Amino acid sequence: MTINSALTAIVVHGGAGAGAEHSDGCQLAVEAAGRALAQGDGALAAAIAAVLVLEDDDRFNAGTGSALGLDGETVEMDAALMDTHGTLAAVAALRSVKNPILVARDVARTPHYLLVGEGAQRFARLMGHAPYDVIPETARRKHAALLAKMDAGQRPMAGVDNAEFSRYWNYDSVPTLAGSQGCDTVGAVVRDADGHFAVAGSTGGSAPSLLGRVGDTPLVGCGFYAGPAGAVAATGIGEYIIRTMLALRVYHWIEDGMDLHEALRKGIGLVPPDANTGLIAVSQTQSGWHANASTPTAER
Repeated sequence: MTINSALTAIVVHGGAGAGAEHSDGCQLAVEAAGRALAQGDGALAAAIAAVLVLEDDDRFNAGTGSALGLDGETVEMDAALMDTHGTLAAVAALRSVKNPILVARDVARTPHYLLVGEGAQRFARLMGHAPYDVIPETARRKHAALLAKMDAGQRPMAGVDNAEFSRYWNYDSVPTLAGSQGCDTVGAVVRDADGHFAVAGSTGGSAPSLLGRVGDTPLVGCGFYAGPAGAVAATGIGEYIIRTMLALRVYHWIEDGMDLHEALRKGIGLVPPDANTGLIAVSQTQSGWHANASTPTAER
């Protein structure tokens, strides 16, 4: 099937604060999505293809590269997807899988929208996802390098005292200060040649965080939204994104006729300037992104 590229759009982000030097990874993700569209797949399959590339690249905080928890060992991941055909699914606090976005895709087959924790992991095994507990050296280096920053009094989560994490410590190990792994959710938004939209996102969470913390990524309307007017994905500190229902609010502005880029800029203005945040979106006629932090992106 021949795709008229003038009708399609793909935008990918690698996370707020991930660094522009990782834009090559985003470009590879866009290319994977483009190949999916070229072979006749729809917007959702293309968005998933993009996110898979980023989950397998340990420079990004998703899948293999997911951030370590405060204990330096635990990894809990979230992922979600949505399209204009009615597909909506997510996982949260999922452990021991390679590609959370594929587990979210499988959740879409069930009667439920969101599976979490132990139930999500058991479901993953049932669906054939093998145990995967690889912690790459990149993740360990990030964790170790940033321990000193918190010890020096830097606050990785805007507006939150580092002592709060020790006060409410809920890991099995003894409390220690831990550095921030950032809030580098990865995501993709796609418009296919038939005018359908899809969004997919994945994250290893933010650090520091308490065990069981869930951010905006798997929460519909917060970290992601797709509808007849377009698709939106957010990245950043989930607690701020959730408070504003950021993705849904930006979607409604686009739906009401606001210029896409103005809607993205307005959305970024809803979060504190020191809370690194990024947004990507596609609409019927436009695509683009906006951020108040270094956020590697690529689009087609």
